[in-house]
Amino acid sequence: MNGDSNNPALVSGSCSPNTVRREPAFVTSSKQRAQQLCREAHVFYFAVKHPCVPWYARLVAACSVGYVFSPIQLIPNFIPVIGFADDLLVLFLGIKLLHRITPPEVLTECRELAEAAERGGQKKIESTSVLVASAIVATLWLLAAVGAGSLTVAYVLFSR
Repeated sequence: MNGDSNNPALVSGSCSPNTVRREPAFVTSSKQRAQQLCREAHVFYFAVKHPCVPWYARLVAACSVGYVFSPIQLIPNFIPVIGFADDLLVLFLGIKLLHRITPPEVLTECRELAEAAERGGQKKIESTSVLVASAIVATLWLLAAVGAGSLTVAYVLFSR
C-alpha cells in the first residue's frame, strides 16, 4: 500500500468518529472563492457608502446588485445551472469594473473596514427599546394577519 496502510479508515473502508475527513480540492477552492466574493461584496458595500466614490461607480454597483435581485433577467434563475451563471457573470463583471473606477486609496480603506467588521462579528442588540419595538411590530403584524384571515373566512361563509 502506498503509505495509507496506517489509516484504518482507508484500509477498511469505514469511517470511525475519530477519522478526519478531507474535502476534495474543488470543494475547498469553491468555498474559498465564495468567501472571497462575500468579502469583496462587503468591501464594495463600504465603498458605495464612501463620500469619495464617484457617482458612476455607485451606479455600477446598484445595477449589478439590482440585476441579481431583479425578477426580470436575461436567463431566469429557475433554469438549473445557467440561471445562476449569468448572475455570477454580472457580479464578476461589476466587481472588475468597480475595481477599475474606484480610487485605490478608497478600496484599501474599505478593505480595512470590511476586515474590522468581519473580526467584530455580528452586531448585538444593545438597546432593549429596539427589542421591545420589534416585538410590538411583529405582534401587530400577526394580529393584522389573523384579523384579515377571519374577515375573509366570515365573508366566504356568510355571503351565500
